[in-house]
Amino acid sequence: MTTLLTDKSLSQVRVRLPSSHERKVVILGSTGSIGVNTLKVMDQLGPSFRVVALSAYGNITKLLEQIKQYSPEAVAVWEAADAEKIRSKGIRVRGKALIVLSGIEGLVELAQWSGADVVLSAVVGAIGLRPLLAALRAGKTVALANKEALIMAGDLVMSEAKRWKATLLPVDSEHSAIFQCLHGSRKEINRLLLTASGGPFYKYRGKLSEVTVEQALNHPTWKMGKKITIDSATLMNKGIETIEAAILFGLPIDRVQIVIHPQSIVHSLVDYADGAMLAQLSWPDMCLPIQYALTYPLRLPGTLKSLDLPKVKNLEFFEPDFKRFPCLTLAREAARKGGSWPTVLNAADEVAVYAFLNHRIRFTDIARIVEKTLSKFKGSSRSTLEHVLDTDAWARRTAKEFLT
Repeated sequence: MTTLLTDKSLSQVRVRLPSSHERKVVILGSTGSIGVNTLKVMDQLGPSFRVVALSAYGNITKLLEQIKQYSPEAVAVWEAADAEKIRSKGIRVRGKALIVLSGIEGLVELAQWSGADVVLSAVVGAIGLRPLLAALRAGKTVALANKEALIMAGDLVMSEAKRWKATLLPVDSEHSAIFQCLHGSRKEINRLLLTASGGPFYKYRGKLSEVTVEQALNHPTWKMGKKITIDSATLMNKGIETIEAAILFGLPIDRVQIVIHPQSIVHSLVDYADGAMLAQLSWPDMCLPIQYALTYPLRLPGTLKSLDLPKVKNLEFFEPDFKRFPCLTLAREAARKGGSWPTVLNAADEVAVYAFLNHRIRFTDIARIVEKTLSKFKGSSRSTLEHVLDTDAWARRTAKEFLT
């Protein structure tokens, strides 16, 4: 059956599990922070959770270490030359030669790998869209950490999941928290509240135009990849997550709100029509949402310790500063316009963030470039993959024109 987060009643969800609860897992992006944490979780869960395929963009040294430790049936890398280096080592797994793939075709093949129960998508950026669609069309359970693919083509992703009776589960801590708090139908929900740590600059009183790459990468709470860390500093990440929540849970963007919560203990909240509010709390550690996506609907012992509330002491909540962090407004406006506007937002942000990381623009130029790119867009639908990719390419070309 199809398990979508927008189902009428989550109490009706049933997932067929083998008697041993065995899960065969494909990890797309195994050398990044989410991928590494996924392997850590699987180590804790034990032999019933087995890696069958791994992919990495360019960290071949770490991938080779993972191959040795986890014995996957297949791996994929981006560059064909890197794939040939791995093949030249003659690695055999359970008496068979390791299958080594490359490029987008390699990611797509792993995403629909025969025998895999769960595909965890942790690749960064637009590159994750085609593998995500391939996994859904193969009817897989997809644990989704690649938020950009959903922002690019949310309607297409959700319709394909429903069409192919696939299961889509969130890995982002905020959306996992909402999923864990949901009961009953969407009609009973008043609003969703996503929490944000505020990043390194929410209380910063210096000039944001003068902050360095090193300062922006110094997140006070979470350890993440560079791109998402910069998005957290601009608060674009929270804007994107707002769009993601609206898509996943089938609510209009104005019923998804953001609150600044520096302690990062409350990961999100669901406000119900009767005035009740449910929240999911835990230490800020990605291992918990990863594990819940892998074991759902079960809750199994894991690596995370329970909260010691007296040690937590204070839980603070503040209104976001939309004026100082304009990326929040840009994301919400793109969501309200719908169609391909979020696709353009995502593409322009990727271009601008990587330009900042390469010291080509200032921190505050990220929002400027995204805004200028959106201002050039005339608007359109995103009904097909080809249209989404064409819009994404246009937005990237346009954003690069504003880098100088």
